[in-house]
Amino acid sequence: MRILLIGGNGFIGSPLVRELLASGHQLAVFHRRRESAFPNTNVVQIRGDRNHLPEYTKQIQEFSPDVIVDLILSSGKQAHQLMTHAPTLAPRVVAISSMDVYRAWGVLRELEPGSIEPLPITESSPLRSVRRLYAAEALKMMQGVFSWLDDDYDKIAVEESIRHDSRVRGTILRLPMVYGPGDPLHRFFPLLKRFADGRTSVLLADDFAAWRAPRGYVDNVAHAIALAATSEKAAGRVYNICEEPSWPDLAWQKKKTFVAAGKYGAAHGR
Repeated sequence: MRILLIGGNGFIGSPLVRELLASGHQLAVFHRRRESAFPNTNVVQIRGDRNHLPEYTKQIQEFSPDVIVDLILSSGKQAHQLMTHAPTLAPRVVAISSMDVYRAWGVLRELEPGSIEPLPITESSPLRSVRRLYAAEALKMMQGVFSWLDDDYDKIAVEESIRHDSRVRGTILRLPMVYGPGDPLHRFFPLLKRFADGRTSVLLADDFAAWRAPRGYVDNVAHAIALAATSEKAAGRVYNICEEPSWPDLAWQKKKTFVAAGKYGAAHGR
């Protein structure tokens, strides 16, 4: 297949590129870095700003993708722009969304009224009614880590644009908290810092210890995206991507502590 990745040179995009190349697919990556993101490969690189996608439609048409995987959709405006031009670019679009679209996430952040949602959260669980999920200050902090986020961040609006356009077959993938090598949020730092400090215990509040969060190792998440991109069966579908089972935080930290401690000890000759 011929696959175009928009924003395919980051934390999740890099292992996705490796997997798709290993499977024999032809790739183009649309990104804004000046330097080559994939030296010594046959990856076609289209450099530009995704917020000005119409300026690059000719280059995309020359590559003629079978499917577009957009890893960095942030707002309804971006998604609308993509879907406006997608019919002339590719027959399918795979859009990366987030677990934060669910009402359960709004309840967690005390934005949604009413009782908590029953578990497990599935693809058919209710979405948030409150659309502005993050305060401006929080969004600015997030943009310091994820530069592709815009000021109108709203994954629900992204999904609406993808799902309501009948001209192109869309797939929506709701990602979990992704961890692994290159994690820009350094999710393992609190554990590793305690190892480095020589502490013998890790203290967790009771409510945090019992909290269940959807998680996914970066290579596994990339594999799931590759499956959706290369399968016609995924067209028109919405998928949650996460590890099963979803462990309470205490159990997850215990499980990962052994792995992290072993790697830390090996790296430091212990």
